[in-house]
Amino acid sequence: MKAGAYFKDHSGVLITWILTLAVAIVFFAAFRSPVEEIIIIITVLILGGTVSFFVDFNRKKNFYDTLKANSAGLDKKYLVSETIKEPGFIEGKIAYDALCEAGRTMCEEVGKCRSDYAEFKNYIELWVHEIKLPVASLLLAAHSEKENGERYIPLLKRVDEYIENVLYYARSENSEKDYLITDVLVKRAFTDAALKAREELQLRNVAIETDNLDVKVKTDAKWLEFMFGQFIGNALKYTRPGVEPIIRVEAKETENDVRVSFADNGIGIPAADLQRVFDKSFTGKNGRKQAKSTGMGLYIVKTLCDRLGHKVEIESKEGEYTKITLVFGKDEFMSVQELNVT
Repeated sequence: MKAGAYFKDHSGVLITWILTLAVAIVFFAAFRSPVEEIIIIITVLILGGTVSFFVDFNRKKNFYDTLKANSAGLDKKYLVSETIKEPGFIEGKIAYDALCEAGRTMCEEVGKCRSDYAEFKNYIELWVHEIKLPVASLLLAAHSEKENGERYIPLLKRVDEYIENVLYYARSENSEKDYLITDVLVKRAFTDAALKAREELQLRNVAIETDNLDVKVKTDAKWLEFMFGQFIGNALKYTRPGVEPIIRVEAKETENDVRVSFADNGIGIPAADLQRVFDKSFTGKNGRKQAKSTGMGLYIVKTLCDRLGHKVEIESKEGEYTKITLVFGKDEFMSVQELNVT
């Protein structure tokens, strides 16, 4: 709090005080008081008023400056009342009590929201595990059905993929509680993801090319497999009519990082959409043509990369290709992380 702002706010009090001194001088003169007495009394009044203003300004300045500084340094502003002491002036006490009440109410609301979120997340996870059983049964039945079974396998696989997306999205918001950073073989993670999409890859005659995947990266194996699964799913969704689909996965190792790229020769992404493909629920021009596009896959991938300390880059040319690159740092301190499965 600046002195100029303080005195401007108290200008009414200051003007009243000055007018009072002027009236006092007039009365002293009217009653022919000795000049020495007038000077002494006026001096005492001025000193008393000055000290009073200074003391009031100083204690308010200390309180409000501390309040402002502490609030600026907090991520959760509603906790600011916990960082300050109750002031000794009435306006400050009123503000302090209001802040404490607001903070208490907000903490209760945050606690309720966290409880509701945890309950909903548990329900989603339970629902996913329950729904996967009938889907698995339908897949088994489709494999056993000789005449029409093959028609339904890709659809059931897609349903299973969307169910997995729900589970991974629910967990991605708190992925730090559900990962284990280890040395993961890129080839193994990609192979596991490709095997899950095996039927549709074969049905569409997708050619898969790999290069230098016998390299290890520091990440969580489950999440990496999920990300590869999203890339494969997108490559299958956005193939070019009349063109044999090709997926190429390669890894390049440098002194500071490992870059794993996933490229397809599909319809590509319009330049106007390229900067927004990682936004939540963004489907873009191509996605709006596809009823099965949700705009969540790449958003979840970006969220996971941010939380796991990786980078994700994308480049594309409409009508030719799309290439997504995962960048894994070589940080020795990331070799071991706490495992905490929720």
